[in-house]
Amino acid sequence: MPSLDVTLPHWAYWVGLIVFPLVAMVLARRPRTGPSKYTNALGYFILVTGGMLGLHRFYLRSLMGLAFIPVFILILISNSNGQEARSVLSDASNVVRQAERTLERETGRIEAAEADLPKMRADLAEAEEGTFAKRRAEKNIARAEQRLSDGRERIAQATEDLKTATPALEVAGDNLAFWNKVGAYALYVLLAAMLVDAVLMPGLVRRANQNLPEKEPESEAERALRALEESERVEDSSHVSTGRTGWIDRTSLMAGEFVSYWAVIAVFVYYFEVISRYVFGSPTNWAHEAMYLMFGMQYLIAGSYAMLTEAHVRVDIFYAPLSRPKRAWADLFTSIFFFIFAFTLLFTGYKFALDANAVATGNGVISEWARGNIGFGEMLGSMSLAQWTDPNIRWGEISFNEWEIPLWPMKWVMVIGGLLLVLQGISKLAQDVRAIVKGA
Repeated sequence: MPSLDVTLPHWAYWVGLIVFPLVAMVLARRPRTGPSKYTNALGYFILVTGGMLGLHRFYLRSLMGLAFIPVFILILISNSNGQEARSVLSDASNVVRQAERTLERETGRIEAAEADLPKMRADLAEAEEGTFAKRRAEKNIARAEQRLSDGRERIAQATEDLKTATPALEVAGDNLAFWNKVGAYALYVLLAAMLVDAVLMPGLVRRANQNLPEKEPESEAERALRALEESERVEDSSHVSTGRTGWIDRTSLMAGEFVSYWAVIAVFVYYFEVISRYVFGSPTNWAHEAMYLMFGMQYLIAGSYAMLTEAHVRVDIFYAPLSRPKRAWADLFTSIFFFIFAFTLLFTGYKFALDANAVATGNGVISEWARGNIGFGEMLGSMSLAQWTDPNIRWGEISFNEWEIPLWPMKWVMVIGGLLLVLQGISKLAQDVRAIVKGA
């Protein structure tokens, strides 16, 4: 079975986290005009991401997609049986190796013991009764005979294991080769079908659009989805204050929308991990780490959005019945504890970020500045293209696995999240003060 050994470059990880949400935000704001049509871009996208399951055919309303599913299932069956055969092969190989080592070791010991026994018996015959030499000779003979007995038992067991494991090893090897061949041929069939569909895609899209009615009525599901999207936009925009702190609220809204699209990235990454693991038998060493680091950053940046939209947990049994001025007084009181937490997160995150840049693996000017060896101005003046492109230059802490992703950017996201949270707290404080002053 062919392997799929792909490691995500660090630059691609960061570019994806920044560019993908920006593109998604632009596309989400595009006005929808006219009836929906099939497009080559989306068709190719689905072909690349889900073509092995024939999803591109289902997108174009073609039942030919059903032909992909049995072949894909055959690949999964081949991999499952191949893994089982590989396990049996590994176990049988271990048994054969241990048996061969036992035969080699015990055969030499038995030969040495048999060669020493005549001399031991002669020493026993020459020793006088009741003497220490007599007792020692008897013990030496007893130990030698015990070694011979144990050795012969081990050799018999090893011979039996070798007799049983050798055929199992051959059968497992044949099974592994068979299922690898079946899986490889099935994969080649799928890839060939996907390649053919890639060539036919423009014609398939054109034919699918021709089969659409001239004016396709909006379905109930589409109307419900459009109404939900509109209500969410109205609900989010209603939280933006009209005062001078409105820019803070809009920043929090954009930050929340930006990181929300990271969840879509997770779907593609874990899909790639599943395909790599179960289709190609090549699990990645980066997918899990990349995603849990991404979700950690998402949690930090989305904090201000959750505070703006009041999506955090709160005991409303006491808070909800209060009038707006009284809720504002309650918020003013609790804001004391909020700002203690927010400023602690901000300054602690800043310390963590500097420490991450200052670790020994950092040899760039950023790390020199974090260690206090150069000033901030000197650091900016020393920046060059090599600081960004030279793979031998690192700016600080990296992960300990084979991927070696830099960890210091995540620490700086703690600073960004803390800053957004502090700003949103200031905006909320200003709104509460206005509510108290106006009395409504």
